[in-house]
Amino acid sequence: MRIEFPNSAREDFHWDAPALRIGSAPDNDLILSAQQAGEHHLRIQLDRRGWVLQVLPQGGRVYVNARPVREKALLRAGDILSVGDCRMLLRTDEEPAHSLPVTVPAEGRCTVALRAVAGPLSGRVMSLQDKLELGPLGRVPLELPQGEAASLSVFWRDGQLLLEAGQVSARYPLRVNGVAVTQAALRPGDQIGLAMHRFIVDAPGLEPEPEIIRPEPSFDHLPEEDAGPRGEVWWLIATAAVLALGIAVALLVRF
Repeated sequence: MRIEFPNSAREDFHWDAPALRIGSAPDNDLILSAQQAGEHHLRIQLDRRGWVLQVLPQGGRVYVNARPVREKALLRAGDILSVGDCRMLLRTDEEPAHSLPVTVPAEGRCTVALRAVAGPLSGRVMSLQDKLELGPLGRVPLELPQGEAASLSVFWRDGQLLLEAGQVSARYPLRVNGVAVTQAALRPGDQIGLAMHRFIVDAPGLEPEPEIIRPEPSFDHLPEEDAGPRGEVWWLIATAAVLALGIAVALLVRF
């Protein structure tokens, strides 16, 4: 993970450990000023779900994409984390241009939608047929701070789901998973960010199902050979015969 500090001269912070501690105390991994954070303000833990933010007891209010978090939150690359007046952009180290694109045949196109998770459009789901345009002249208008204008489009080309910037804002670049782009191939779960807007790519079926390889049956030995030693069956038959003979003799003596 890489953490950028927008509109700040502070250098990017690189983190590759399973846990990150943030606060103003010197024993934290990422140290903020005492005016911005408590001594031990929050922790980000990597587990099977991804990056999990936990607000510590000494920590104050934390915001993710301008929404308050009091205890825990699941983070994505591209989220804006705010502690005091410190804003931190979470992003992946890998550039989207270096990711292998997913290509599907034209007849195998799946349902694709952009789900707004932050900003004025939060909660809205916008489906894509061949092309989806967002911006001043697009199907969905985008409001940017201070009268800025920008646009983007998501579309299919040669079996790939692509994102492309149209009208560009110098102050608010288009980002995928926190990385500034002008064009990128999209994958399921990617987060598109533009100013305060955040969109998640929902594309079930875009990636092929993993191929299940069944092991070939082995005929080196027969399954019944694993049931036990061959003499066990004859021993059981002999035991049963002796018991039957003993019962018969007992009955003859009795009568």
